[in-house]
Amino acid sequence: MRALTVEPLKRGSLAATDVPDPEPGPGDLLVDGLAVGVCGTDREIADGEYGWPPPGRDRLVIGHESLGRVREAPSGSGFSPGDLVVGVVRRPDPEPCGACAHGEFDMCRNGRYTERGIKEIDGYASTAWAVDAAYAVALDPRLAEVGVLMEPASVVAKAWDQVEKVGARAWFEPRVALVTGAGPIGLLAALLGVQRELEVHVLDRVTEGPKPGLVADLGATYHHGTLDDAVAVATPDIVIEATGASELILGAMANNAPYGVVCLTGVSPAGRMLHVDMGGLNRDIVLENDAIIGSVNANLGHYAAAARALAKADPGWLGGLVSRRVPLERFADAFTPRRDDVKVVVTLAD
Repeated sequence: MRALTVEPLKRGSLAATDVPDPEPGPGDLLVDGLAVGVCGTDREIADGEYGWPPPGRDRLVIGHESLGRVREAPSGSGFSPGDLVVGVVRRPDPEPCGACAHGEFDMCRNGRYTERGIKEIDGYASTAWAVDAAYAVALDPRLAEVGVLMEPASVVAKAWDQVEKVGARAWFEPRVALVTGAGPIGLLAALLGVQRELEVHVLDRVTEGPKPGLVADLGATYHHGTLDDAVAVATPDIVIEATGASELILGAMANNAPYGVVCLTGVSPAGRMLHVDMGGLNRDIVLENDAIIGSVNANLGHYAAAARALAKADPGWLGGLVSRRVPLERFADAFTPRRDDVKVVVTLAD
């Protein structure tokens, strides 16, 4: 079968190659791959910045934003041929640590987890794949064209779950949410905020292209000025930061409402230096009982929450997030960003 593979840590090694067909174990689903999403992590792996091949191998099948259709399912698995599914990315460490032992492998304490398409396990960018039924999640059949958004939606579902758990430390009735960044994570974060009946504001730097319209179609408010301009309209009780931009991170910490929660989901590049009045920032955080949290990855509960959120959403709106669909053999086009891209998808089926 064909797959998109890379030699980790070797720039320019990304290629569509022939790989052995999957051999499902006793509890595995055999799945025909439909599509994989391309994100910043995939581009960084393709650029040789990181990634780990399976033990004893030189090449890794990439792709962690999966979508497939079940070809074969073991009896009692809860799945049937024809079901639309995604595969969970992370697997718990073999020890396991306390978090992994409690099903919260997204919060692994010792870093020995593995991840499909990233760390030591082949990913989903192949025309067929196998997955343990315990790490597969069924999707509403109406999501056949947009189900590839499930993995980023699970990351967002976790972010909202963490915000609400932190807020529950005392009385918490948030009214306004600000999302910084209108990429897939930011737009899906805005969707889940609207589904929670919050007043949602989205800040991004672009003034043209699909992003302003996608935000407006949600019933949210789009801002393309500065963070100060956005918070002047409504001071946020919740901030979901999805850019990793240092200035926005600091601004979000300093400009939320008292007893606010700021959730950081964007990964910043190292080495960016800023002059910060740390004393003043600390004073604001302490005196306002603010909370700053980081959030990444997702566990099975978050995937289930994401599946419910996508099932409630307008499929037409979700389709607007998919900018381009590129066949597997033309993978290089998918890894070449364009100005108006939101989510680029590699199609795997003929």
